[in-house]
Amino acid sequence: MGKIKRIKVGNNVVLKQLELEDAIDIFHIIDSQREYLRKWLPFVDSTKELEDSLSFVSSAINVPDEEKEYMFVIHYNDRFAGLIGFKDTEKENKRTEIGYWLSEIYQKKGIITESVKALLHFAYNELDINRVQIKCAVGNIPSKNIPKRLGFKFEGIERDGELLVDNQFTDLELYSFIKKDINC
Repeated sequence: MGKIKRIKVGNNVVLKQLELEDAIDIFHIIDSQREYLRKWLPFVDSTKELEDSLSFVSSAINVPDEEKEYMFVIHYNDRFAGLIGFKDTEKENKRTEIGYWLSEIYQKKGIITESVKALLHFAYNELDINRVQIKCAVGNIPSKNIPKRLGFKFEGIERDGELLVDNQFTDLELYSFIKKDINC
């Protein structure tokens, strides 16, 4: 992948490719917003100390380039706001999934919606991806409003698709966007 990628999303939002030093901001937000984040993010309870975030970031960035997924920190007004990126990319099938989470204080500003839109353009124009999908817990209304707002197509429910906190499974709504659906 080479040079650290930056994507300017808008006047206040920049996506910067994940680096090891970002682990400090990631851990700080998780640690200071545990109750808020743990409802929908299964990794919050297992992130107990900075070393856990360092290990996560290290595992994401220290893989061979051909296996590396683009993951970005979201900066809002030059401050860490959350993470967004691709996961489970299948280059041979030209498909990927976008995952994201945002600090509570940055909610309801359109940050994730605009960031997902920017990643769609990046996926289609620079990575030669054809299909992008987003999975959201059925009860996570703010998260599933993002693909709806951007014109993703609802494909169905993945039953017990994710194991959340307290060993509880949740159903996931699956949304997809195909390259021909957008005028990139």
